[in-house]
Amino acid sequence: MIPVRRVVLSLLVLAGPTMAQGKNTPPPQEEIAPPVATVPYDDKLARLAEVLGSVHYLRTLCKAPGGDEWREGMKQLLDSEAGNEPQRKERLTAAFNRGYRAFASVYTDCTPAAIVAEERYRNEGATLATEITSRFGN
Repeated sequence: MIPVRRVVLSLLVLAGPTMAQGKNTPPPQEEIAPPVATVPYDDKLARLAEVLGSVHYLRTLCKAPGGDEWREGMKQLLDSEAGNEPQRKERLTAAFNRGYRAFASVYTDCTPAAIVAEERYRNEGATLATEITSRFGN
């Protein structure tokens, strides 16, 4: 009878840590973000946001009247296009900031070249806005 007790005790001692661990639960899965809603004109919209950032910087640099209206235009764009889609809003905001920084790294003073660049970008922005609304507008 003693050898049986030893076997049972040995099994209990060996099985104890296994039993104490509990059930094997799978590791918690990472939260999967909802898919980003894309629209056919997202690339053009991102370019428009970049142009708005560039024009905002250049008009502020050259102290042109209505320099802040470009930032307000960007806010309106975000509200109307990215409303409650944080990933789209983040992407468009990043494009605006990229355009702003691109010219901030080149122009520190208002020069004739900065004025020409601002005019060209303003024209590009108008063209993009027209293309987007005529092709994809309601």
